Amino acid sequence: MQPRNMSMSGAVDLSAVKAAAEAKQKAEQARAQRATAQAGGQQPEAHIQLVIDVDESTFEQEVLQRSTEVPVVIDFWAEWCGPCKQLSPILERLAEEYAGQFILAKIDVDSNQMLFQQFGVQGIPAVFAVIAGQALPLFQGAAPEPQVRQVLDQLIEAAEQRFGIVGTQVDPAQAAADRQVQEPVEPEPPSNPALAAAHAALDGGDLGGAIQAYENVLAEEPGNVEAKLGLAQAQLLNRIQGTDPDQARKAAADRPEDVAAQLAVADLDLVGGHVEDAFGRLVGTVQRTFGEDRDAARVRLLELFEVVGPDDPRVIAARGALARVLF
Repeated sequence: MQPRNMSMSGAVDLSAVKAAAEAKQKAEQARAQRATAQAGGQQPEAHIQLVIDVDESTFEQEVLQRSTEVPVVIDFWAEWCGPCKQLSPILERLAEEYAGQFILAKIDVDSNQMLFQQFGVQGIPAVFAVIAGQALPLFQGAAPEPQVRQVLDQLIEAAEQRFGIVGTQVDPAQAAADRQVQEPVEPEPPSNPALAAAHAALDGGDLGGAIQAYENVLAEEPGNVEAKLGLAQAQLLNRIQGTDPDQARKAAADRPEDVAAQLAVADLDLVGGHVEDAFGRLVGTVQRTFGEDRDAARVRLLELFEVVGPDDPRVIAARGALARVLF
Protein backbone atom coordinates (compact mmCIF):
# COMPACT_ATOMS: atom_id res chain seq x y z
CA MET A 1 0.00 0.00 0.00
CA GLN A 2 1.28 3.45 -0.89
CA PRO A 3 -0.09 6.32 1.22
CA ARG A 4 -2.22 8.75 -0.73
CA ASN A 5 -1.66 12.49 -0.92
CA MET A 6 -4.38 14.07 1.17
CA SER A 7 -5.05 16.90 -1.28
CA MET A 8 -8.79 16.10 -1.29
CA SER A 9 -8.84 16.28 -5.08
CA GLY A 10 -11.41 13.88 -6.48
CA ALA A 11 -13.19 13.51 -3.15
CA VAL A 12 -16.75 12.26 -3.36
CA ASP A 13 -19.30 14.81 -2.14
CA LEU A 14 -21.92 12.91 -0.17
CA SER A 15 -24.26 15.94 -0.20
CA ALA A 16 -25.68 15.14 3.18
CA VAL A 17 -24.10 17.69 5.50
CA LYS A 18 -23.39 21.38 5.57
CA ALA A 19 -20.96 23.01 3.19
CA ALA A 20 -17.27 23.04 3.93
CA ALA A 21 -17.28 26.70 4.94
CA GLU A 22 -19.91 26.08 7.57
CA ALA A 23 -18.02 23.03 8.78
CA LYS A 24 -14.90 25.13 9.16
CA GLN A 25 -16.78 27.77 11.12
CA LYS A 26 -18.22 25.12 13.41
CA ALA A 27 -14.77 23.61 13.97
CA GLU A 28 -13.34 27.03 14.86
CA GLN A 29 -16.11 27.54 17.41
CA ALA A 30 -15.40 24.14 18.91
CA ARG A 31 -11.69 24.98 19.16
CA ALA A 32 -12.49 28.22 20.94
CA GLN A 33 -14.72 26.37 23.41
CA ARG A 34 -11.98 23.81 24.11
CA ALA A 35 -9.43 26.56 24.64
CA THR A 36 -11.75 28.26 27.13
CA ALA A 37 -12.34 24.97 28.93
CA GLN A 38 -8.62 24.21 29.14
CA ALA A 39 -7.91 27.72 30.43
CA GLY A 40 -10.40 27.06 33.20
CA GLY A 41 -8.62 23.87 34.17
CA GLN A 42 -11.31 21.51 32.85
CA GLN A 43 -10.36 17.96 31.95
CA PRO A 44 -10.50 16.54 28.42
CA GLU A 45 -13.81 15.12 27.28
CA ALA A 46 -13.95 11.48 28.30
CA HIS A 47 -17.18 10.05 26.94
CA ILE A 48 -16.69 10.46 23.20
CA GLN A 49 -16.50 7.06 21.55
CA LEU A 50 -13.38 6.74 19.44
CA VAL A 51 -14.45 3.47 17.78
CA ILE A 52 -18.07 3.01 16.73
CA ASP A 53 -20.04 0.39 14.84
CA VAL A 54 -22.12 2.01 12.09
CA ASP A 55 -24.91 0.72 9.88
CA GLU A 56 -27.14 2.22 7.20
CA SER A 57 -29.61 3.58 9.76
CA THR A 58 -26.94 5.41 11.80
CA PHE A 59 -24.58 6.45 9.01
CA GLU A 60 -25.88 10.00 8.59
CA GLN A 61 -25.73 10.84 12.28
CA GLU A 62 -22.61 8.92 13.27
CA VAL A 63 -20.49 9.60 10.18
CA LEU A 64 -21.78 12.51 8.11
CA GLN A 65 -22.74 14.80 10.99
CA ARG A 66 -19.66 13.92 13.03
CA SER A 67 -17.44 14.62 10.04
CA THR A 68 -18.12 18.35 10.42
CA GLU A 69 -16.24 18.26 13.74
CA VAL A 70 -13.72 15.43 13.44
CA PRO A 71 -12.31 13.33 10.57
CA VAL A 72 -14.14 10.00 10.41
CA VAL A 73 -12.16 7.00 9.19
CA ILE A 74 -14.32 4.14 7.86
CA ASP A 75 -13.19 0.53 8.08
CA PHE A 76 -15.17 -1.69 5.68
CA TRP A 77 -14.82 -5.27 6.96
CA ALA A 78 -16.53 -8.67 7.20
CA GLU A 79 -16.39 -11.45 9.75
CA TRP A 80 -15.09 -13.97 7.20
CA CYS A 81 -12.33 -11.67 5.88
CA GLY A 82 -8.89 -12.77 7.10
CA PRO A 83 -7.01 -9.55 6.16
CA CYS A 84 -9.72 -7.55 7.95
CA LYS A 85 -8.77 -9.31 11.16
CA GLN A 86 -5.20 -8.13 10.68
CA LEU A 87 -6.05 -4.50 9.92
CA SER A 88 -8.97 -3.75 12.25
CA PRO A 89 -7.00 -4.14 15.53
CA ILE A 90 -4.38 -1.73 14.19
CA LEU A 91 -7.00 0.90 13.34
CA GLU A 92 -8.76 0.49 16.69
CA ARG A 93 -5.53 0.81 18.63
CA LEU A 94 -4.51 3.92 16.69
CA ALA A 95 -7.95 5.49 17.18
CA GLU A 96 -7.40 5.30 20.93
CA GLU A 97 -3.78 6.45 20.66
CA TYR A 98 -4.68 9.51 18.55
CA ALA A 99 -7.23 10.37 21.27
CA GLY A 100 -9.88 12.24 19.31
CA GLN A 101 -7.95 13.42 16.25
CA PHE A 102 -10.16 11.05 14.26
CA ILE A 103 -13.08 8.71 14.89
CA LEU A 104 -13.07 5.14 13.57
CA ALA A 105 -16.38 3.92 12.13
CA LYS A 106 -16.58 0.17 11.47
CA ILE A 107 -19.02 -1.00 8.77
CA ASP A 108 -19.81 -4.69 8.22
CA VAL A 109 -20.22 -5.00 4.45
CA ASP A 110 -22.40 -8.11 4.69
CA SER A 111 -25.05 -6.18 6.62
CA ASN A 112 -24.68 -2.86 4.81
CA GLN A 113 -24.54 -3.52 1.08
CA MET A 114 -25.98 -0.10 0.21
CA LEU A 115 -23.06 1.71 1.87
CA PHE A 116 -20.64 -0.78 0.34
CA GLN A 117 -21.94 0.08 -3.13
CA GLN A 118 -22.26 3.82 -2.46
CA PHE A 119 -18.56 4.08 -1.70
CA GLY A 120 -17.63 1.94 -4.70
CA VAL A 121 -15.64 -0.50 -2.58
CA GLN A 122 -13.77 -2.99 -4.77
CA GLY A 123 -12.48 -5.30 -2.04
CA ILE A 124 -12.05 -5.53 1.71
CA PRO A 125 -10.60 -4.47 3.98
CA ALA A 126 -11.08 -1.00 2.54
CA VAL A 127 -10.48 2.24 4.42
CA PHE A 128 -12.09 5.57 3.55
CA ALA A 129 -12.32 8.92 5.30
CA VAL A 130 -15.15 11.44 5.53
CA ILE A 131 -14.34 15.09 6.20
CA ALA A 132 -17.08 17.73 6.20
CA GLY A 133 -19.37 15.37 4.32
CA GLN A 134 -16.81 14.52 1.65
CA ALA A 135 -15.51 10.98 1.27
CA LEU A 136 -12.14 9.96 -0.09
CA PRO A 137 -10.46 6.55 -0.35
CA LEU A 138 -7.39 6.02 1.81
CA PHE A 139 -6.20 2.48 1.04
CA GLN A 140 -7.31 -1.09 0.45
CA GLY A 141 -5.96 -4.26 1.97
CA ALA A 142 -4.18 -5.07 5.21
CA ALA A 143 -1.35 -2.53 5.56
CA PRO A 144 1.49 -2.45 8.12
CA GLU A 145 1.09 -0.06 11.02
CA PRO A 146 3.79 2.46 9.96
CA GLN A 147 2.05 3.06 6.64
CA VAL A 148 -1.35 3.29 8.31
CA ARG A 149 0.08 5.95 10.63
CA GLN A 150 1.46 7.89 7.67
CA VAL A 151 -1.94 7.93 5.96
CA LEU A 152 -3.68 9.02 9.16
CA ASP A 153 -1.18 11.82 9.74
CA GLN A 154 -1.77 13.10 6.20
CA LEU A 155 -5.52 12.88 6.71
CA ILE A 156 -5.44 14.85 9.96
CA GLU A 157 -3.21 17.52 8.40
CA ALA A 158 -5.51 17.85 5.36
CA ALA A 159 -8.61 18.09 7.56
CA GLU A 160 -7.12 20.98 9.53
CA GLN A 161 -5.64 22.86 6.57
CA ARG A 162 -8.66 22.49 4.26
CA PHE A 163 -11.55 22.70 6.72
CA GLY A 164 -10.10 23.73 10.07
CA ILE A 165 -11.27 20.43 11.55
CA VAL A 166 -9.00 19.22 14.33
CA GLY A 167 -11.18 16.80 16.27
CA THR A 168 -11.47 16.97 20.01
CA GLN A 169 -9.39 16.16 23.07
CA VAL A 170 -10.35 12.82 24.57
CA ASP A 171 -9.10 10.77 27.48
CA PRO A 172 -8.04 7.61 25.59
CA ALA A 173 -8.14 5.36 28.66
CA GLN A 174 -11.70 6.37 29.47
CA ALA A 175 -12.77 6.05 25.83
CA ALA A 176 -11.38 2.51 25.71
CA ALA A 177 -13.20 1.67 28.92
CA ASP A 178 -16.44 3.08 27.52
CA ARG A 179 -16.13 0.87 24.45
CA GLN A 180 -15.54 -2.22 26.58
CA VAL A 181 -18.67 -1.45 28.59
CA GLN A 182 -20.76 -1.05 25.43
CA GLU A 183 -19.53 -4.20 23.72
CA PRO A 184 -21.35 -7.36 24.83
CA VAL A 185 -19.18 -9.69 26.81
CA GLU A 186 -19.23 -13.10 25.19
CA PRO A 187 -18.18 -16.21 27.05
CA GLU A 188 -14.76 -17.44 26.05
CA PRO A 189 -14.86 -20.64 24.02
CA PRO A 190 -13.28 -23.74 25.51
CA SER A 191 -9.50 -23.67 25.22
CA ASN A 192 -8.19 -25.58 22.21
CA PRO A 193 -4.46 -25.01 21.70
CA ALA A 194 -4.47 -26.54 18.21
CA LEU A 195 -7.36 -24.34 17.07
CA ALA A 196 -5.78 -21.28 18.67
CA ALA A 197 -2.54 -22.00 16.78
CA ALA A 198 -4.51 -22.27 13.53
CA HIS A 199 -6.21 -18.93 14.18
CA ALA A 200 -2.86 -17.32 14.99
CA ALA A 201 -1.38 -18.59 11.74
CA LEU A 202 -4.33 -17.23 9.76
CA ASP A 203 -4.23 -13.85 11.49
CA GLY A 204 -0.48 -13.68 10.89
CA GLY A 205 -0.83 -14.33 7.16
CA ASP A 206 0.78 -17.80 7.27
CA LEU A 207 -1.87 -19.34 5.02
CA GLY A 208 -0.04 -22.62 4.42
CA GLY A 209 0.50 -23.10 8.13
CA ALA A 210 -3.11 -22.18 8.87
CA ILE A 211 -4.44 -24.69 6.34
CA GLN A 212 -2.34 -27.48 7.82
CA ALA A 213 -3.30 -26.51 11.36
CA TYR A 214 -7.03 -26.45 10.61
CA GLU A 215 -6.76 -29.79 8.82
CA ASN A 216 -5.05 -31.22 11.90
CA VAL A 217 -7.92 -30.03 14.10
CA LEU A 218 -10.50 -31.51 11.73
CA ALA A 219 -8.65 -34.82 11.65
CA GLU A 220 -9.29 -35.05 15.39
CA GLU A 221 -12.69 -33.31 15.40
CA PRO A 222 -14.39 -33.67 11.99
CA GLY A 223 -17.43 -31.73 13.19
CA ASN A 224 -15.59 -28.68 14.50
CA VAL A 225 -17.53 -25.82 12.87
CA GLU A 226 -14.96 -23.16 13.78
CA ALA A 227 -12.14 -25.16 12.20
CA LYS A 228 -14.20 -25.73 9.03
CA LEU A 229 -14.79 -21.99 8.72
CA GLY A 230 -11.14 -21.17 9.35
CA LEU A 231 -9.98 -23.74 6.81
CA ALA A 232 -12.35 -22.39 4.17
CA GLN A 233 -11.11 -18.84 4.79
CA ALA A 234 -7.45 -19.84 4.64
CA GLN A 235 -7.94 -21.84 1.44
CA LEU A 236 -9.80 -18.97 -0.20
CA LEU A 237 -7.11 -16.41 0.65
CA ASN A 238 -4.41 -18.84 -0.46
CA ARG A 239 -6.08 -19.35 -3.84
CA ILE A 240 -6.21 -15.65 -4.69
CA GLN A 241 -2.59 -14.94 -3.78
CA GLY A 242 -0.76 -13.58 -6.79
CA THR A 243 -3.93 -13.36 -8.90
CA ASP A 244 -4.20 -10.31 -11.16
CA PRO A 245 -7.89 -9.31 -10.83
CA ASP A 246 -8.06 -7.58 -14.22
CA GLN A 247 -6.51 -10.47 -16.08
CA ALA A 248 -8.67 -13.00 -14.25
CA ARG A 249 -11.89 -11.14 -15.06
CA LYS A 250 -10.90 -10.72 -18.69
CA ALA A 251 -10.15 -14.44 -18.99
CA ALA A 252 -13.53 -15.33 -17.48
CA ALA A 253 -15.35 -12.93 -19.82
CA ASP A 254 -13.47 -14.12 -22.92
CA ARG A 255 -13.81 -17.81 -22.10
CA PRO A 256 -17.11 -18.52 -20.34
CA GLU A 257 -16.54 -22.25 -20.93
CA ASP A 258 -13.26 -22.12 -18.93
CA VAL A 259 -14.31 -23.45 -15.53
CA ALA A 260 -11.00 -22.60 -13.85
CA ALA A 261 -11.40 -18.96 -14.96
CA GLN A 262 -14.92 -18.83 -13.52
CA LEU A 263 -13.75 -20.30 -10.22
CA ALA A 264 -10.96 -17.72 -9.95
CA VAL A 265 -13.33 -14.79 -10.45
CA ALA A 266 -15.85 -16.26 -8.00
CA ASP A 267 -13.07 -16.29 -5.38
CA LEU A 268 -12.21 -12.66 -6.16
CA ASP A 269 -15.87 -11.65 -5.96
CA LEU A 270 -16.28 -13.22 -2.53
CA VAL A 271 -13.13 -11.63 -1.12
CA GLY A 272 -14.32 -8.31 -2.53
CA GLY A 273 -17.66 -8.62 -0.75
CA HIS A 274 -19.69 -9.39 -3.89
CA VAL A 275 -21.21 -12.51 -2.38
CA GLU A 276 -24.26 -12.81 -4.63
CA ASP A 277 -22.09 -12.35 -7.73
CA ALA A 278 -19.75 -15.14 -6.64
CA PHE A 279 -22.63 -17.52 -5.93
CA GLY A 280 -24.49 -16.60 -9.12
CA ARG A 281 -21.40 -17.17 -11.26
CA LEU A 282 -20.85 -20.64 -9.83
CA VAL A 283 -24.51 -21.66 -10.01
CA GLY A 284 -24.47 -20.60 -13.67
CA THR A 285 -21.28 -22.59 -14.27
CA VAL A 286 -22.83 -25.69 -12.70
CA GLN A 287 -25.90 -25.24 -14.90
CA ARG A 288 -24.01 -25.19 -18.21
CA THR A 289 -21.33 -27.80 -17.53
CA PHE A 290 -21.16 -31.57 -17.15
CA GLY A 291 -19.01 -34.23 -15.55
CA GLU A 292 -15.80 -33.16 -13.82
CA ASP A 293 -16.28 -29.49 -14.72
CA ARG A 294 -19.72 -29.43 -13.11
CA ASP A 295 -18.43 -31.20 -10.03
CA ALA A 296 -15.52 -28.73 -9.69
CA ALA A 297 -17.90 -25.76 -9.80
CA ARG A 298 -20.29 -27.40 -7.34
CA VAL A 299 -17.53 -28.22 -4.85
CA ARG A 300 -16.13 -24.68 -5.04
CA LEU A 301 -19.60 -23.27 -4.40
CA LEU A 302 -19.96 -25.45 -1.30
CA GLU A 303 -16.54 -24.25 -0.10
CA LEU A 304 -17.63 -20.63 -0.45
CA PHE A 305 -20.80 -21.45 1.47
CA GLU A 306 -18.53 -22.47 4.35
CA VAL A 307 -16.73 -19.12 4.22
CA VAL A 308 -19.93 -17.06 4.45
CA GLY A 309 -21.76 -19.35 6.86
CA PRO A 310 -24.69 -21.75 6.46
CA ASP A 311 -27.24 -19.47 8.10
CA ASP A 312 -26.58 -16.47 5.85
CA PRO A 313 -29.67 -15.69 3.71
CA ARG A 314 -27.51 -15.48 0.60
CA VAL A 315 -26.20 -18.98 1.21
CA ILE A 316 -29.71 -20.29 1.74
CA ALA A 317 -30.89 -18.68 -1.52
CA ALA A 318 -27.89 -19.99 -3.44
CA ARG A 319 -28.40 -23.51 -2.08
CA GLY A 320 -31.93 -23.41 -3.46
CA ALA A 321 -30.66 -22.20 -6.83
CA LEU A 322 -28.02 -24.94 -6.88
CA ALA A 323 -30.62 -27.61 -6.11
CA ARG A 324 -32.79 -26.36 -8.98
CA VAL A 325 -30.03 -26.61 -11.58
CA LEU A 326 -28.85 -29.99 -10.29
CA PHE A 327 -32.24 -31.64 -10.06
